[in-house]
Amino acid sequence: MRTRREKRMAMAKRGIRSLAIAVALPLSLNLINICLLGSSNGYGTVSKPFWFLPMWVLHFTCLASSFLMGLSAWLVWVEGGFHNEPTTLSLYMAQLGLSLAWNPIVFRMGATWIGLVVCLAMYGALVGCSRHFKEINPIAGDLVKPCLAWATILAIVNLKLVFL
Repeated sequence: MRTRREKRMAMAKRGIRSLAIAVALPLSLNLINICLLGSSNGYGTVSKPFWFLPMWVLHFTCLASSFLMGLSAWLVWVEGGFHNEPTTLSLYMAQLGLSLAWNPIVFRMGATWIGLVVCLAMYGALVGCSRHFKEINPIAGDLVKPCLAWATILAIVNLKLVFL
């Protein structure tokens, strides 16, 4: 028979393992995306306003956003939110896919109009995530807010790239 302490330790280990997977998977997908598809020489050579972020800041902040979304999704998963509300999982997966698609569309392909549409769709998915996550776990909903701010900055940068 397992003691109560052993059961709690086993449960804690599973929790740490699932947290590591929930954060590492979107983070590693984003990192692979950045390394393989994320940039071209076009962004560095275009004359941009002084307030444009350097490429490394864009990439770092995309990684930070994926970290926060992974952590937020884990908090929702722990509460059973993905099982009880399948729409929540769909919104999270849409946000993840759109965030992975935006970088190569804008910086590799140079399709800034399509990138703007993707960015706006990503913003919509983030709004949906924020609302659904907040119902399940208020902390998870709050963790999405910096990602919403980041999506707004990306939309502004993308809009400026459209008109350059």
